[in-house]
Amino acid sequence: MSSTNPVAVVTGASSGIGAVYADRFAARGYDLVLVARRIERLHKLAETLSAKHGIGVRPIEADLTDEAGLIRVEELLRSDERVAVLVNNAGNGKLSSTAAMSDMDTAATIALNVVAPTRLARAVLPGFLKRDTGAIINIASVMAFQALPITTLYGATKSYLLSFSRGLLGELAATGVRVQAVLPAGTATEFYDHGGIPLSAFDPAAVMTTEDLVDAALAGFDQGEEVTLPSVHDSGLWTAYDEARAALFGATQVGVPAPRYIQA
Repeated sequence: MSSTNPVAVVTGASSGIGAVYADRFAARGYDLVLVARRIERLHKLAETLSAKHGIGVRPIEADLTDEAGLIRVEELLRSDERVAVLVNNAGNGKLSSTAAMSDMDTAATIALNVVAPTRLARAVLPGFLKRDTGAIINIASVMAFQALPITTLYGATKSYLLSFSRGLLGELAATGVRVQAVLPAGTATEFYDHGGIPLSAFDPAAVMTTEDLVDAALAGFDQGEEVTLPSVHDSGLWTAYDEARAALFGATQVGVPAPRYIQA
């Protein structure tokens, strides 16, 4: 790619949410770097988007749970000054109890949902700060604040990604660099089949299409939202939750034990 277009880097781009983000940023005039393990799918998507939108697309085959794959993407993020957006979309999570989950699945979930987005954000941030512009979009989940018995680890990793995003927001408040955390609920992707429970097991009325999810998330991005919950109709619920969180934290800043912990 040798154009002067800005570049959007999308991880987990071979299908689902990532593929839709790629299409939407291409429609906005961005060249693309598409990252995923399934290179055949990436090449097919690259051909489609290049023909449809007249933009440049670079597919990168990389398993972000693998050190070599992660380094490959980090190097691109550090070296390409046209990178303007990083969409940390790649993620996984076996739906399983903690004791029943295999060591391999446990390590892969932590590597992909925690380590990879952290390292990729760290790789792209110096360039963003130097140029005083850029955006990181982290795809978390509503399970960040409602873990279930079969989503203990997955929920914990998405809670980390939400906290990480909000911490970055504070660090970057005086800059032109943006961070958005997107918290999808049920979305029609391959996640469920990979996780161990087919999508058909869920109420169709509670499942959003990937197109609706991404379009809503980008509408939130355009409106300057820091945290976007595409399926929540009453935005006051998030405001109340966030205010309660801040009030609870404020109540911890007392240097003596609460009376209920002091014996009479």
